[in-house]
Amino acid sequence: MNKRRKNLSADERRAATVDAVIELAAEQNPSEITTTAIAKHMGVTQGALFKHFPTKDAILQTVMEFVANRLLSRVDNAARAAPTPVAAIEAIFMTHIEFVVENPGVPRMLFGELQHARLTAPKRMAQTLIRRYGERLQGLIEEGKAAGELSASLDTSAAAILFIGTIQGLVMQSMLAGDVELIREDAPRVFAIFLRGIRSKQ
Repeated sequence: MNKRRKNLSADERRAATVDAVIELAAEQNPSEITTTAIAKHMGVTQGALFKHFPTKDAILQTVMEFVANRLLSRVDNAARAAPTPVAAIEAIFMTHIEFVVENPGVPRMLFGELQHARLTAPKRMAQTLIRRYGERLQGLIEEGKAAGELSASLDTSAAAILFIGTIQGLVMQSMLAGDVELIREDAPRVFAIFLRGIRSKQ
């Protein structure tokens, strides 16, 4: 449990709330996280929590926005540092894996939001994250095709879907095994198979 932290700015309080929710999601079913549990984890009252968030949905939407920005910022930085499109694609894959290992509550929340039948604000944000992530991948795949690194006949959209699905599969298996660290060992071998399928045969 975090110690009570006073005199935080509104932005700092929101960031602390996001971290608290992600930490709780790593330990329990995200759908069962209550505002009481969040406030207790942060060492504040529910009243203090609701000064910044009018509803639980507002908290979850903010969490998804923070997650999206953090993840996309990290993968963008990793891609920019890579020398070639294929190297950038691999850097994004490994960076995403590391992000999951460091924040195991994130995929649990993401999967949970996407399972809701109704279109909630957090679910919309999760969908937006996947769309924006896919757009980045498709851009890099097109660059790889233009550079001759990837097969010219490669279906760009399908390749991006497979990339995301591969990470989701690794995450799901690690969750079933109860050990998120497993994906660090499995990710390089799985990515190598993915890359063989999309690389240019020349």
